[in-house]
Amino acid sequence: MSFALTEEQIQVRDLVRRVAREKVAPRAAEIDASGEYPQDMFELLRELGLFTLPFPAEYGGSGSTLAGCLAVEELGRVCYNTGYLLVVQWVPLGTILAGGTPEQKARLLPGLASGQLRAAFSLTEPQSGSDVAGIRTRARPDGDGFVLNGGKIWCTNAAVSDFVLVGARLERGDGPGEVNFFIVERDRPGFRVGRKEEKMGARGVPSSALFFDDVRLPKENLLGGGAGGFRSVMEALNKSRPIVAARAVGLAQGAMDHAIEFARGRRAFGETVANYQGIRWMIADMAIQIEAARQLTYAAAAAVDAGTTGAAMASLAASAKCFASDMAMKVATDAVQIFGASGISNEFPINRYFRDAKVVQIIEGTNQIQRNIVARNLIGKAE
Repeated sequence: MSFALTEEQIQVRDLVRRVAREKVAPRAAEIDASGEYPQDMFELLRELGLFTLPFPAEYGGSGSTLAGCLAVEELGRVCYNTGYLLVVQWVPLGTILAGGTPEQKARLLPGLASGQLRAAFSLTEPQSGSDVAGIRTRARPDGDGFVLNGGKIWCTNAAVSDFVLVGARLERGDGPGEVNFFIVERDRPGFRVGRKEEKMGARGVPSSALFFDDVRLPKENLLGGGAGGFRSVMEALNKSRPIVAARAVGLAQGAMDHAIEFARGRRAFGETVANYQGIRWMIADMAIQIEAARQLTYAAAAAVDAGTTGAAMASLAASAKCFASDMAMKVATDAVQIFGASGISNEFPINRYFRDAKVVQIIEGTNQIQRNIVARNLIGKAE
């Protein structure tokens, strides 16, 4: 998949880069240290109109996943949490766009695009993270609607969201049926958001458990009316993975930026640390790996914009997410090494990059699952 950045995309990148350096970077350490939701950063992104980027033109966007990747990369370069604010808005977006009814799209997408609405996406349960087939949350038909019971864990953004897209098995007369998705508004009786998890990284965007105790939902809250179910949503998740990869690329770039600055300013044995060949090669390897991941991520995003679907999109998106996040962990680890003892101190920013890099290897499908996707499309299903 070939691609070239358009003039409009370059303008987006340069605008976000400037804003990230001037307004986001000064807040990054405080957001991480306090673990508090950065409402001021959310307002900034809303004022800039960045939530609209991957939306179709009818919702005020450019319809470009690649433009979204550029924005997330530049924000992630200075503050992983602020970049995350875009991602957690865009996953529900893609889900509704892929599987929602015209009424659901009209009701929810304009608010998500403008930032007037916030949403979350919830699949993970205590016994089933990557194993979606193990979902136990149930939706029982009842009159002209449904009754939802069960629980979820690690639902990011739920604590500040207006609604959550919840994966649950729609019960049929002969037992549990297929997984469907339900729109659950925050104020529904019987729906409760649990306490915020204390996380190693990505600390500024809360993750919480969800509890559903006879939550009554109208039929209009079944995503797609039952016709836009699991398969459509999984395709939407494939299309969101390049954006997750872009977070890893931005994080790695920021870690390298800090490592270069530290190496230039630090002296040891009468020499600037940046003069030692061992350090120079470490930084060169960082740059090579980052650029390789960037090109793969952009190619995956361009494939989404070109309309690629199915196994080809799944493999490319999984490759980008897996390679970029493994790369980010490697770069962050080496950057900490360059900092030496200062690297394990909370007083230096590289500590934060290291912790956030570990998170991105796990979220949105662990890298082991990404490898399974690639292998399945190459070899077939395991016996």
